[in-house]
Order: sequence, then C-alpha cells, then structure tokens
Amino acid sequence: MPKQSINLDNQLSLLKLYRACGDLKHLKRTGWVYCKIEEPETVASHMYRMAIMAMTLPIPEGVDRIKCMKMALVHDLAEAIVGDITPHDNVSEDDKHQREKDAFETLIAHVTDKKIGEEMYDLWQQYEKQESKESNVVKELDKFDMMLQALEYEETQQKDLNSFFKSSINILKSPAIKQLGDHVYQQHLNLHNKKA
Repeated sequence: MPKQSINLDNQLSLLKLYRACGDLKHLKRTGWVYCKIEEPETVASHMYRMAIMAMTLPIPEGVDRIKCMKMALVHDLAEAIVGDITPHDNVSEDDKHQREKDAFETLIAHVTDKKIGEEMYDLWQQYEKQESKESNVVKELDKFDMMLQALEYEETQQKDLNSFFKSSINILKSPAIKQLGDHVYQQHLNLHNKKA
C-alpha cells in the first residue's frame, strides 16, 4: 500500500473544526434550559440521535438515507459558534439565518477537502430552505426527537412540556415518523391523564 502524504497544516485546520464539534458536546439545548430541565441534552446528542433515527427508521421511497444521516449530523453545526437560538430569544428569522450562515462558513473553511466542505454547506442550506425530500424528512426527525426528549423529561422530571408536542406533532408526515410521533404523543397524553 502506498504511503499517503499528510499535510500537517491541513490536519491542524481540521482540528479547529473538531474542537468546534467538541463544543457542541457541552452546549445545552436552550429550550430545555429555559424549562429548567436538570442535565438537559446537548446539541451534539440531539444531532447524534437524529442521525441514528435517519439510519434506522423506514423512510419514504426515493429519499436518500445516507444524505439524511449526513444532514442530521450537520444541521445544527453552526450552533458551535452562535449558540442554540430559539424563537424565545427575540432574534428575527433573517438575523438567525445570517448568523448561522456566517458561522457555518467559518467552520467549513477548516475542511481541507473543499468538495466535502461544499457538500456540508449544501446539506445545511437544503435543511434551512427545506428544499429537498431529505430536508423535509430531517426536519420531521428534528421535531420527533424533540417530542421524544420532552416525553423522557416529563417521565423523569415531572415536567409539563406540552408546548413541545403541540409545536411538533403536525410537522410529522412520513408514515413511520408520524406513527412513532403519534405513539409518543399518546404516551404524553396518558401521562398527563394519570396526573389529572
């Protein structure tokens, strides 16, 4: 096997990207922080579970599973720089998008294989614009993961997180995701009916 030439400067540039990814392992998701959740999930753990969902759930015919997995892994990458901005942060959608776009461009500048950097940026853009079948599925996974996480917090921390279900349930359209979402939503309702 021929020896591969490795450029140290390129490696060090990638290291900056990897450190930013490391920051996401510690960045708590803002919505859960606002709800005073103990030990809230991080942005990285959210993206990881979404990627596992994309890998394992039945997805609609004609949807590229690998593309969904990749999109799930990069869709919140910009938050390593701008943080997890929520609708409650009084930041306009346009401003949020611009901040995230600038952050994403900063991060992918560290990707030494420009083709891979362009792919990452294209995946993020598709997700943001919701302009492909895959971006629609990944948006559903984003909402489904939030519902599942809300149920887990309701079960373990006795919180009422109904607003997270209400804002997500109608987004779910793909049959398998909708079926699981309906099941999780029913568990949420059952949990609250027991308390009543």
